[in-house]
Amino acid sequence: MKNKKLCTAVLLATLSLGFMADVPSSEAMSRAEISQISVNKQGSNFKYWNKEAASYQALVSYVKDVTNTKSKNFIPVEDRIAVYDMDGTFICETAPYYFDGMLFIERAVNDKNYKASPADREFAKGLERFIRSKDAGDKLGSSAPHQAAVFEGMSYPEYTSYVRKFMETPVEGLTNLKWGEAFYLPMVETIQYLQNNGFQVYVVSGTERQLVRVLVCDALHIPENRIIGTDIEVKANHQGDKNGLDYAYKKGDSLVRGKFVIKNLQMNKVQSIVREIGKQPVLAFGNSSGDTSMLNYTVNDNKYKSAAFFLLCDDLQRELGDSKKAEKCKKLATENGWVSVSMRDDFKTIYGENVKRSAK
Repeated sequence: MKNKKLCTAVLLATLSLGFMADVPSSEAMSRAEISQISVNKQGSNFKYWNKEAASYQALVSYVKDVTNTKSKNFIPVEDRIAVYDMDGTFICETAPYYFDGMLFIERAVNDKNYKASPADREFAKGLERFIRSKDAGDKLGSSAPHQAAVFEGMSYPEYTSYVRKFMETPVEGLTNLKWGEAFYLPMVETIQYLQNNGFQVYVVSGTERQLVRVLVCDALHIPENRIIGTDIEVKANHQGDKNGLDYAYKKGDSLVRGKFVIKNLQMNKVQSIVREIGKQPVLAFGNSSGDTSMLNYTVNDNKYKSAAFFLLCDDLQRELGDSKKAEKCKKLATENGWVSVSMRDDFKTIYGENVKRSAK
């Protein structure tokens, strides 16, 4: 009798486990799962795109053409350079703002273990007001110097740890989603597809370089030396106010973060590509007017067949889209000959089906 009861219990447990295995998780795709996204060289296993979309057809057609050794448009592997903006191009920038801006507010206003300068704290509060109001009158100018200032003197391991901790923060306005998971899954597919076709993928972002490395590299299999972003000073911890030409790194030194150097937007993106890559890209992906120079540099006077893709934030159901901005961006893309990508129409999903807009 005991053996019969035991067998029944085991059977019920097994059935229960089997049933639960088919129940979808209520959470977004984890970073580990995102890192497993892969699209084969032929492009036959895209999962997250509507394959009838003109943007999808344009990308796949382009890649097939330029990787075909018999095509007049064939591009050698060493010259297959693709550049991606980050915020709003393959990761969320609307919940309710850019990752780096939200990290800055957390540090300057909410971190009980840190006391920001009055100027940095006031700027952070002003930025928070602008984010909430969306009133251009509340905008205070560039936040980059303030973002650098609140982390000045912090070691690189400390900063990495701080960013990783913030990546666990839930985004606002979307359910079941943390900042470190807020990747647009269809765009992740494009990155893996290009990499599997011999493209070197670079991230060319307006966000600070080290932050981008922490957020992106392991999830998307992009080497750290292919991350280009806004730069801050790199200093030795015993350097003090001495100029880099007047100080020699010595035993016992370690690296710390310094002051703001340059914001990587508009023409600065082109300058950084020329300095750090040394070759003109053949593919570019962006989503805002700050990417205009990078996209036009890619498609104008290129010795190879080239293309630029421009993401429109037009999804108001699965993302916190902005119809007015999307219309302006679509017009900008048309004027410059870029391929528009509609998040609403071209993506089967954005973050996965378990992520929804929060109830207002």
